Amino acid sequence: QVQLVESGGGSVQAGGSLRLSCVAPHDTFTRSCVGWFRQAPGKEREGVASIYTRGGFTHYVENVEDRFTISRDNSKDTVYLRMNSLKPEDTAMYYCAAADCSATSNWQLLLRGLRPDEYRGWGQGTQVTVSS
Repeated sequence: QVQLVESGGGSVQAGGSLRLSCVAPHDTFTRSCVGWFRQAPGKEREGVASIYTRGGFTHYVENVEDRFTISRDNSKDTVYLRMNSLKPEDTAMYYCAAADCSATSNWQLLLRGLRPDEYRGWGQGTQVTVSS
């Protein structure tokens, strides 16, 4: 079963930065939209940003698009999430997962929808804590 591996979380002060990493199996990486999601205690899992590794197309949810940057390194089968100007409300467990965007002509729906039920390969997550 495919599983992606997240790392890079930590505790920072408000206004600080972190870079999260997500490593995928090569075969998964080369055909996927990889999404970053987060889940705070008592809340539902929500999408944050996504990238189609073929072509580098990206999507962000509105409340992070001017602070977070998603990117990929094809040589390392890794997707990054650079998070700047962190706020206490960004505190959550962060996860990455993948959707097979190469299998459909409607890949933009997967990329932009960021629906957790359409993504697979959930890892253990990495905790991000932002203090005020």
